[in-house]
Amino acid sequence: MDKNSILHAFILTTLAGLSTGIGSAISVLAHRTNKKFLSIALGFSAGVMIYISFVEILAEARNSIAEIVDASHAGWYVVAAFFGGIVLIGLIDKFVPEVENPHEMRMVEDMGAHSQEHRLMHMGVLSAIAIGIHNFPEGIVTFMSSIKDTSLGLAIAIAIAIHNIPEGIAVAVPIYFATGSRKKAFIYSFLSGISEPIGALLAFGILLVFFNKLLIGVFMGMVAGIMVFISLDELLPAAREYGEPHRAIYGLVFGMLVMAVSLLLLH
Repeated sequence: MDKNSILHAFILTTLAGLSTGIGSAISVLAHRTNKKFLSIALGFSAGVMIYISFVEILAEARNSIAEIVDASHAGWYVVAAFFGGIVLIGLIDKFVPEVENPHEMRMVEDMGAHSQEHRLMHMGVLSAIAIGIHNFPEGIVTFMSSIKDTSLGLAIAIAIAIHNIPEGIAVAVPIYFATGSRKKAFIYSFLSGISEPIGALLAFGILLVFFNKLLIGVFMGMVAGIMVFISLDELLPAAREYGEPHRAIYGLVFGMLVMAVSLLLLH
């Protein structure tokens, strides 16, 4: 590997990852008091996370595991990892004290402003963590592809950048509406995207020698479970509370559509 190819790979991976900041910029242009936008955007976020989990992440997890174990057994690994991720995030949620737990359902009129803001902040942080974890292997893929073929790496980086934009929205919207701070919304969105160049660094420093596709596959399966849990337990219920139910569904479908198109561009 020459120094130029390594540098180009790092640049492409970094630009792809930080495109989440574009999504955050789009999301904070709305007025914080626009609850219709919040409802649609939360539904959109759920659509992004559900679609990418079932259509991309689980398929990639199975393909990765199937390269190490028998193909007939790979599905069992993926299912175990998927539900393991759900159990993990469920346990984390369970041990949050009930007084502060944003998932405890209440009548909207009984929820004070502080409670609503806390709930939105919580789901924004969890979304940032889940998306950041998901972006990590994407950084590895972009970097490794760019090392092998710069033009291929460029195509992958562009496609990943496009589908990172709605992921940035998924992180920034709840945080912005919780805090009213565009700066905080952007920072959390930025941090969820920076895991891609971190993944590239890991690929360069470690995975080129100790790459284990079984562990990557299990890891991705757990991420899919975490994303689906967050979407169903937090994003969709909140989207329905803050606006008309139909708006949440419209946002959900639109989020799936945007992610579907971005994945087609990726492949």
